[in-house]
Amino acid sequence: MENKPLPHSPEAERLVLGTILTQREALDEIRDLLTPDTFYVHIHRRIFEAILRITARGERADLITVMNELRDDPGISPHELAGIAGNFSFDVYQHATLLYEKAQRRRFFEIGHYLVGHCFSEFAEIGDVLTVSIERLKAMCETSRSSISTLDDAMREVCEQMSRNLMSERELTGYPTGFQEFDHRAGGLQRSDLIVVAGDTSMGKTSLAITLMMNSQAAVAYYSMEMKKEQIAARILSRESGVPASQILYDPLMDLKLVEVDHAITRLQGRPIYFDDRSTSGIDTILASIRTMKLRYHIEGAVVDYLQILNVNMRGVNKEQQMGDVARRLKNLARELDIWIIALSQLNRDQSNTVPSLHRLRDSGQIAEAADVVMLIYRPEVYNRTYPNPFQDYETVGTAMIDIAKGRNIGLLKFLCGFHKECAYFYEDKKIPRYENPVPLPF
Repeated sequence: MENKPLPHSPEAERLVLGTILTQREALDEIRDLLTPDTFYVHIHRRIFEAILRITARGERADLITVMNELRDDPGISPHELAGIAGNFSFDVYQHATLLYEKAQRRRFFEIGHYLVGHCFSEFAEIGDVLTVSIERLKAMCETSRSSISTLDDAMREVCEQMSRNLMSERELTGYPTGFQEFDHRAGGLQRSDLIVVAGDTSMGKTSLAITLMMNSQAAVAYYSMEMKKEQIAARILSRESGVPASQILYDPLMDLKLVEVDHAITRLQGRPIYFDDRSTSGIDTILASIRTMKLRYHIEGAVVDYLQILNVNMRGVNKEQQMGDVARRLKNLARELDIWIIALSQLNRDQSNTVPSLHRLRDSGQIAEAADVVMLIYRPEVYNRTYPNPFQDYETVGTAMIDIAKGRNIGLLKFLCGFHKECAYFYEDKKIPRYENPVPLPF
């Protein structure tokens, strides 16, 4: 036994490290399985420690960044590191699991060696030896049990939520939207939720996303495939100052308008809204950027504007499947990072019936399946039409209908709100009537 090597696999270690260095999302896929001690070969352990240091700074760990991180380490040559980076596997989780299991077996040996060492020694109390051994065995299970909870745990959290609901005024469990009916029903924008905002062209999807983002008071990353950050900032300033964004960007402002914009800039300074101009070309770069924003700036939400214009690297797959995959990846990321994500989506046009509906989500009904909440926007004044029942008699100019066409755990809801056309933002108007669909039964 003394001459027998402990369980390990240098080939699997090189394969896992090489995949992490070459595949953008590999580390996130296997992060829960790996620690530096998972790697038996000393050089491999130091490389993985360098990868963790780089990602902890919110940077991407690849061959160049790891090479720079280890440039002062005489034990690791650039040639050797490049050789490791030449290893790659599409089944990295399988190989990471192998490393995890071999590391666990090495821990068995360590615990067994500890027990054998105290078998012939009477200096340590038996109770102490048992306690240490049991704690070490428990520690082996912690990583695999960290994400596992029981029904009792879940019911305990439900009871806590019920207790909060019994308070004199219902406490928001999420981030406020500025719309009382939605906040009362949903508790605000909830962490881990994917919220899809959909509508025809010129309905105000971007305006509603900005309204929700600003009302939330959260740290948010904004990704737009259509507008530059200056245009988004001008819209935010317009909402705050009452001066149209087109005038802010293109007209020489005078007197009162200049003062209002200046005051708005002062009020907005320091707001944690972030843009990444390099990460708006495709879904892969956006997902990676959101992870970085979470690490660096502790964002609580993200906005993706909009789904159908995203570049998706899926050859041989139709648009519907692509959009379904994008929506699911956004949902999974929201759940993993514990943030909310607002994704904007186009609707297919229907000139015979301009009222929005779920089946008109462009390219994919799978978008609605992945979403926790789907908000449909309707401004009938754009088409010179009236609202559908029960709002058919209400004024359409300067108003909009928000239809919560899907609300996981919150039911369906329709309400009217105000829309400031010149400054392009939505707002709550308490003079407007409310209408709620009954909450569907769970069974």
